[in-house]
Amino acid sequence: MKIEDSVILITGASDRVGKEITLKLSAKGAKIIIHYNKNEAKAEETAKKIISKGQIVKIIQGDLKLQKDWEKIKSEILNDFERIDVLINNAAIFYKTPLFTTSESDWDNFINLNLKGIFWGSKILGEIMFKQKAGKIINISDIAGETVWADYIPYCVSKAGVFALTRGLAKALAPHVLVNCIAPGTVLLAENYNKDEEQALIDRTPLKRVGAVEDIAATTAFLIEGSDFITGAVIKVDGGRSIV
Repeated sequence: MKIEDSVILITGASDRVGKEITLKLSAKGAKIIIHYNKNEAKAEETAKKIISKGQIVKIIQGDLKLQKDWEKIKSEILNDFERIDVLINNAAIFYKTPLFTTSESDWDNFINLNLKGIFWGSKILGEIMFKQKAGKIINISDIAGETVWADYIPYCVSKAGVFALTRGLAKALAPHVLVNCIAPGTVLLAENYNKDEEQALIDRTPLKRVGAVEDIAATTAFLIEGSDFITGAVIKVDGGRSIV
């Protein structure tokens, strides 16, 4: 599949990794759909950068936890573009949940957005791709889904679920839709990390550095146009951290 002229929806597209993916794919000529839930200003800012380069972009709002919002997103995409070629499930939440203070609402927050949201989007837009007999879904997970951090158990479980969901969707949507997963290591530090915590992460990474958002964007581009014979894969982009 070529990126140029493809209709691509990126969830959580206006910030951090999602923004980098969005700008990279737009630069390659994709017709971009920027999703946001609450931060319209950042979505508009990202869209202006794309428009300034003469590329096509649409902004779309939705609460990805809700099936009805995904149905609304589907209708808007089909009204404007009549098809969807690629779905990149990037939107997620991340925060610390120490074991003895984790609440029921914490579990609901992580599972509903990080996992159930991906399921609804992949089901609803994947059906369009299946009928088109062409399409790709790329899920952004985290190596934490495999390594599991003690103070982030609900987050890690939600990301482990993305691995399983990717493999299940790859089977269910074959042979027409390719479904893969990218599992980043540390490419952007959480805002509350200090220098000592950053150095500890670097020391545990064989390549001895924190990754860049460009590493994830480049892997995303590869999965779209680099091969049409990969599905059900989890690609770790973590500087080797998961093998230590």
